[in-house]
Amino acid sequence: MNQSAPISIGVLISGETDLNCLHDFSSEAIRLTPLGPFGCVSTDAGGRIVNAPAVEFANRLMTGGLDTVIFMTGVAVRQLVLQIVRTIPQQRFLDCLTDATTIAGSPPAAEALRELGVEPAVALGSSSTWRDILIAVDHQSKVTNLNVALEHSSGVHGISAGLEARGARVLRVPAFAMEMPANSNKATDVFERIDANEFDSILFADAQAAAEFCFLAGQFGRARLTSHLLDRHIVLTSGPDPAELLADHGVPVDFQTDAIELQPAVGEIVGRLTEVHQIFKQKHIIRVNMSGPASSSTDTNAPWYNSPFMKACRGEPTDVTPIWMMRQAGRYMSEYRAVRDKISFLDLCADPQLCSEVMCTAVQKLGVDAAIIFSDLLPILVPMGCDLEFVKGDGPVIHNPVRVAADVDRIKPLESNDELQFVMDTVTQTRNDLPADMPLIGFAGAPFTLASYMIEGGASRNYANTKALMYSDRGAWDQLMQHLSTSISIYLNGQVAAGAQCLQLFDSWAGCLSFEDYRQFVHPYVQQIIASIPRGVPVINFATGNPALLPLLADTRASVVGIDWRIRLDDAWQTVGYDMSVQGNLDQTVLLTNPDEIRKQAKFVLDQAAGRPGHIFNLGHGILPQTPVDNAIALVDIVHELSSR
Repeated sequence: MNQSAPISIGVLISGETDLNCLHDFSSEAIRLTPLGPFGCVSTDAGGRIVNAPAVEFANRLMTGGLDTVIFMTGVAVRQLVLQIVRTIPQQRFLDCLTDATTIAGSPPAAEALRELGVEPAVALGSSSTWRDILIAVDHQSKVTNLNVALEHSSGVHGISAGLEARGARVLRVPAFAMEMPANSNKATDVFERIDANEFDSILFADAQAAAEFCFLAGQFGRARLTSHLLDRHIVLTSGPDPAELLADHGVPVDFQTDAIELQPAVGEIVGRLTEVHQIFKQKHIIRVNMSGPASSSTDTNAPWYNSPFMKACRGEPTDVTPIWMMRQAGRYMSEYRAVRDKISFLDLCADPQLCSEVMCTAVQKLGVDAAIIFSDLLPILVPMGCDLEFVKGDGPVIHNPVRVAADVDRIKPLESNDELQFVMDTVTQTRNDLPADMPLIGFAGAPFTLASYMIEGGASRNYANTKALMYSDRGAWDQLMQHLSTSISIYLNGQVAAGAQCLQLFDSWAGCLSFEDYRQFVHPYVQQIIASIPRGVPVINFATGNPALLPLLADTRASVVGIDWRIRLDDAWQTVGYDMSVQGNLDQTVLLTNPDEIRKQAKFVLDQAAGRPGHIFNLGHGILPQTPVDNAIALVDIVHELSSR
């Protein structure tokens, strides 16, 4: 988009929006396209929103059935009152609200209450956490048997769980009562048009439109509702209410008008088009810079773009099945052992030049089709507050493990990669030292595996401490996983900016979980991470130990699902769907045998892949330290020979 071209704005509207004003503003400078309404809210015969839970809340409040009311957002205060006063006199409701203990969980919530003449008993600051709200409730009254109304928004699960654990009875009150529309084709079309970059900007006309968008994005799954969906757009809102609601769901807003009604809001945007163009330019520069020194992952002219590995990630046919191996630079190689004799493991990881040397040596010796940065899963935990040490004979040890909720409070999510710059430098150095047509893979530990290290303090057989916290304190668990999700997203995006073409998430310990536990306690956070990665950067989602998790590994925006050796490749591929690429899955112990057996087992895997596009050959896990190097080289040659097309 340049300043001479018209700006295209998709306007997300609700059922109560008057669209006549849009025709008045369309011109050579701006093109407005209404999107919606989606029909997710219940309405009465007059087309007005009906929020039955809100009315129930008001009735219980006025009959003395509620002791405490917690509002998280200002938009919820205003929306709930709008619905309630359609059936109940406003002043009567506000008088009853004043008689209850009212807690404002944010400054906008406090401001909205004061606008209505209600002074909250507690008004928390903008940096307050759900634990601060629980503390505020504790200070106000005895929580056991307390009847609490909690405005239901995206971040209240920890509050609700904490209140119920203390013996309170919680009534959850949604600002909007949502339901799936009878026909979701319209909503699906809107998401696809946004995803296809049909618009430069998306304008949320009101809070209801924003709420419907957030609700549908969650219902459709595959992590559609993230900044990833809108990172190629300017996000505009008419006034503060939709902006606050979007922020509550993790969607940053680029431009908020002072006007609340749609017509003056669009007029304000038209009057400030130069500013809007500048915002788009800044976002565009950020996206270009994200591609780093190796050029954008969607740059079809990049020398590695049409490499067998990258084509397989995209599910495109290749002349040969690409192969790389996890831990392809490691203790089984004499060159690596020579380096390690002179330096500790952590010091090696902190030396970008040595890390690049170790990996590039392995790549050249093996003849693989992709490199992965030499690093470890755990350095990311150090700036988050973990005291990490690699102890000879014991492996990684965290001396201050997270065991109870109070320990979670000292864990801080990353705000930048400043303290992990050595990893970013390793990416850049390795990218510069590799052949130009060799793709480079960055990586991170997945949130469950990192959380387990944090909680167990090291390796574990049964993950007893991890599961105990997960089951007993959902609020603390969610807080820890959200911190990890945020941090991993920043860490991986930093690697893309530094020059990685592909990313892999390693969930080495997730196999200890059942399907349901993974779905409930882990899957949403993996979805968040993968959704944060720029489109066009392939992500390999790999977890080992439980093939039952494969459908959930595929239910993300990952391009590739990693398969371990515990399931046949053809069964796994059928499970995740042939629209996904797959990576795997030779049992790594096969490399301890001989070339004839390696050929036999490699052919067995390739035969299951059946030449279908989208197969990346790899081991079921990392190369074992006692593996003969010649056997690893033989596997690469065998895969290339047998798969040549």
